[in-house]
Amino acid sequence: MSSQTLREAAEASKAWPFEEARKLIARLERSPRSEVIFETGYGPSGLPHLGTFGEVARTSMVRHAFRVLTGDSVKTRLIAFSDDMDGLRKVPDNIPNRELIAAHLGKPLTQIPDPFREYDSFAAHNNARLRAFLDQFGFDYEFMSSTETYQSGRFDKALLRTLECFDEVQAIMLPSLREERAATYSPFLPIHPRTGIVMQAPVLAHDPSAGTISWRDPETHEEFVTPVTGGKCKLQWKPDWAMRWHALGVDYEMAGKDLIDSVKLSSRIARVLGSEPPAGFNYELFLDENGQKISKSKGNGLTIDEWLAYASPESLSLFMFQKPTAAKRLYFDVIPRNVDDYLGFLDAYPRQEWKERLGNPVWHIHAGAPPEPEILTHDQHGQAISFAMLLNLAAVSNTENPSVLWGFLRRYYPLASPETHPGLDGLVRYAVAYFRDFVAPKKRYRAADDVERGVLKQISAKLAELPAGASADEIQHALYDIGRPVPRYQDHSAKGATAARPGVSNDFFNMVYAVLLGEERGPRLGSFIALYGLEETRRLIDKALAGDLVRESQNTIASPVAAASPD
Repeated sequence: MSSQTLREAAEASKAWPFEEARKLIARLERSPRSEVIFETGYGPSGLPHLGTFGEVARTSMVRHAFRVLTGDSVKTRLIAFSDDMDGLRKVPDNIPNRELIAAHLGKPLTQIPDPFREYDSFAAHNNARLRAFLDQFGFDYEFMSSTETYQSGRFDKALLRTLECFDEVQAIMLPSLREERAATYSPFLPIHPRTGIVMQAPVLAHDPSAGTISWRDPETHEEFVTPVTGGKCKLQWKPDWAMRWHALGVDYEMAGKDLIDSVKLSSRIARVLGSEPPAGFNYELFLDENGQKISKSKGNGLTIDEWLAYASPESLSLFMFQKPTAAKRLYFDVIPRNVDDYLGFLDAYPRQEWKERLGNPVWHIHAGAPPEPEILTHDQHGQAISFAMLLNLAAVSNTENPSVLWGFLRRYYPLASPETHPGLDGLVRYAVAYFRDFVAPKKRYRAADDVERGVLKQISAKLAELPAGASADEIQHALYDIGRPVPRYQDHSAKGATAARPGVSNDFFNMVYAVLLGEERGPRLGSFIALYGLEETRRLIDKALAGDLVRESQNTIASPVAAASPD
């Protein structure tokens, strides 16, 4: 596809990264420039979490969309900025050696000891964690430290400009503060020359010509005159945000919806300093399993490493791409759906027209070059392996051993192996890890009632009649024929249903999942049986009818024993 054709398709695309990129193009039309600066911010007061990654991932998607629309005629940079000069206000809950940190509260994060005892400071530890992850994902970014930019003099000119506009900045900020806070507020926070603490002290006087502020230590009442340059002062965060936009020429930065008012205030300050505030949008916040906002200091959400222990990086990128303006729970139970959704989008991509491709999340996740869908190798019946399917195979096999699952997979895909299909092997390993930690401890089988026992016996008998190589569709249709005559499973509202031939409700399949798999729901049942095996499924039914599965579920699964592979 030519770059011109691609650009034309991109111009018609309604995918949100293109919508955002068009904001930047309109900005350039008002104020032409040869380089566009994207920025993301990170506060290293706690360990990096997935919300931090999401901001970089989403911004990178907008950056790529912008480059497609402009044909690379405008250079772009992405700055990942760490606010590591902020004073630490409280000790995070989720770190070791908390007493070590408590002795240094109030100091810049780069002056706080590393509680993990690996780096020179707490900020250095958290910055390293963030950079390692961004590097692992291959993001093209420039890391920038607040401490370094202040101390090196890079912000000096913008800080002096802020000092010149002191009264105007105060006029913007004071109405937004409580009366008590407003009485002592100053946009400049001096670093105490003896204690090193970032001081929340009222400014007695400011001298733009000398580039200094005067302030008094509230405990000793000693007065100091401090330069605002060279890292001797830092700004309160809203003026700091505006100053940074002004100093670096930031054109695009997104922020969470909890910062809408802050964006408005910082934008007003940026205009006072003489700069147009950046374009961007406000994304919704991530919530934990209880619907509470995720906090770095509380550690109540997923960490980067936790997601990657159970799923691919691409599934995480999909989670970030989907509906950025809608609040979403970011917890372990969202992982399987995102894994399978990613695989589905990747599988569909080669068959799509370009207009559809540019709306497909995988195009944005992979910067326009999605890989071949190796994991979704299809058999002669069009059946694909899903994460949900592998989880159920692990469940019925009661195994943490990837080789056991590969035994079943080779039955359906004789030529597949971990060596020939490394992507599928990765999916298998993620599935057994997820099963071990989240599925096995919660599995609870239930006993079948009399009607259900009769249905299960019919299923077993029907499976015995089917040929060994029966397809997933053949098995599925046989299951429909069994469920259709049973009154409790009839669905007369189903598409194509008639009085003589009603549809089969999901209650039928949910019953099988609950009795045989210990789950409320599962994959397409015909597909699962085809993969697991006709005889294996019949033996599973026998165990359920004998009560063995219920008895097993009453014991905590502490050390699952790997089942014998069908090989």
